[in-house]
Amino acid sequence: MIKFTLKCENGHQFDSWFQSASAFEKLNSAGMLTCETCGTTMVEKAIMAPAVRPGRNLTVRDRAAQDQTERTPVERDRAHPLSQPQNDAEKALAAMRREIEEKSEYVGGGFASEARDMHEGLVPARPIHGEAKPDEARKLIEDGVPVAPLPFIPNRKAN
Repeated sequence: MIKFTLKCENGHQFDSWFQSASAFEKLNSAGMLTCETCGTTMVEKAIMAPAVRPGRNLTVRDRAAQDQTERTPVERDRAHPLSQPQNDAEKALAAMRREIEEKSEYVGGGFASEARDMHEGLVPARPIHGEAKPDEARKLIEDGVPVAPLPFIPNRKAN
């Protein structure tokens, strides 16, 4: 797997993982890559610095830096200032996410079942959010269950 920093024709930058450099080229030439902010398919690789690990003779300072690089991608992103909202759209999305997570219950992968049970009156109605497979979500909508996709992936609270 390889992580590329990408940019669109409108100047938005975002990161994405690919199986290989050729996989990126294939997806990009097919128009299958879109900017996560504006949706344009005019995407290219941005200038990036390679991630190089230090040698074995490490100083205390180098070990601290190595500890930083050995964090999980999620831990690194949370600690990195670029993970903070950079523009008004990102700030609005972050605010919406905070409000949804504060005012509703995360039900994980059982979202479809829980939403259906609430709609049918089998359990008390309450605000929930979670995850559903596309076919589960489609079936809920077809059956008149009021659901809407969220423009972000919920923070998972389980392994």
